[in-house]
This record gives sequence, structure tokens and C-alpha cells, in this order.
Amino acid sequence: MKNDNFENKKSHIEVKNLSMAYGSYVVQENINFSVSKSEIFIIMGDSGCGKSTLMRHMVGLKKPAKGDIFYNQKHFWQTDITKRQAMMRHFGVMYQSGALWSSMTLSENIALPLRKYTTLSDNQIKEVVSFKLSLVGLAGYEDFYPSEISGGMCKRAGIARAIALDPEIIFFDEPSAGLDPISSRRLDDLILALRDGLGATILVVTHELASIFAIADNSIFLDSESKTIIASGPPKELLKFSENPKVQQFLTRGAKEVDSV
Repeated sequence: MKNDNFENKKSHIEVKNLSMAYGSYVVQENINFSVSKSEIFIIMGDSGCGKSTLMRHMVGLKKPAKGDIFYNQKHFWQTDITKRQAMMRHFGVMYQSGALWSSMTLSENIALPLRKYTTLSDNQIKEVVSFKLSLVGLAGYEDFYPSEISGGMCKRAGIARAIALDPEIIFFDEPSAGLDPISSRRLDDLILALRDGLGATILVVTHELASIFAIADNSIFLDSESKTIIASGPPKELLKFSENPKVQQFLTRGAKEVDSV
């Protein structure tokens, strides 16, 4: 199923003829999709299909076996490393674990990219850190260590660090993994608020149905068997109209949860 409106919007991100592989093992091939500016875009599929691997290619951690990715119509991989790194500074990434340094306070964690990539003074950095923590509901937790707060709070602190440099694009890798339903819903609300407040384009790798139906504007479905995209479009439309049994099985495995969204 294809969403023509989705195809016709001006693309902030384009993935063209992308193939991903580890040595001779092909993960996915002939991947093509585009993401519009300020869209929340979901990468979904069954376990082992290559969702997180695709994100690694998009954030610059792994080079494609074939194809390229474009940001604002500019080549990402087919350019020199200096230009690619400059493009990466417009990315914010929240990894599944939060990836906070355990030996640093939340304030010190969030200050890291600010100290590395800006010329802000210590006082200015302190103000930015406090502001970013307040955006994710962690005002007053500047001096706490990751071990002193809950898993959900660590996720939010990871988001605060991801948005420290006011990125144009934010990537989330399984943001709700390991969270209870209430914390997961709060995280979904935060992602929506970031999109609306910052105007950021957001890509989310997730298998959580409640999150998929709550936040997605558009999506792709990766299939581990055919090793390519087998469906694309808004998840609620895929649920209604897709005739692919794998897509239907994936999107209806929690029917009660879906009905409550």
C-alpha cells in the first residue's frame, strides 16, 4: 500500500536503493522511502528484520552496501567525511538504553555535546542544560546520577541530551522498551511535544503498537523474509487497508490495546 500524499510532500530525508549487509549476509535490500519535514516516521517490522540496523545507517554508524541517504537533497554517504560529520551535527539520537555515562550527573551528560560543539560559556551551558531537562520533565534533577533515577527518567534524560544542540532530526531506537504502560505513554506525549514545539523531524524504531498508533504520521514495514519494505503509509491506514498478512498480524497482535488508542 502506498500513500500518494506521503510521496508528494517535500522530502527532508530520502533513502534510495539502500542495501544493508554484514559481510555476505544481506539484511535488507532495495530500500526506498522518504520522510517529510516535521513528520513522525515509524520504522517497524518483525524481530531481526533490520530496524535498528537501518537507523545505524541513517545516523552515520554503518556504511550501506549499496545506495545512499539524502538529507535536504544532499548526499550523506557519497560525500567526504568532513561534510558528513557536519550533517550529523544536525542529528539527535536517543539509544534504547539511554546511553548515559553512569559516572556523570545528568547535567554533565547533557553538557557533553554543548562543550564539544559550541563556544558557549559555562554559565550559558548550565542554562541550556536546565532548560533541556525542564522540557523533558526533569527540572531540578541536574545533579542526580543515572543510577539514582528510574528507567523512564533515564530515557527522558537521554532525550534531553539528544536535543541539546537543537537538532533538525531526532532518532529514537525503541524508546519505550522496558517501560510500563504509563511511562511509555508519557514518553509518547513527550515525542509529540518535541515535534510540535521544536518542529523536528522524528524517526522512531519501535515494535510497540500503542506508540505506533499514538504518534506515527507515516511508516514503513521491513520484512525479514523478503528482506525489503512490504508496506508503507500511516499505520492506521495500513491496519484498515493492507492485505498483506504479515502486516495485519503485526498490527493486530494487540487488538485490545489498539482499540483503546
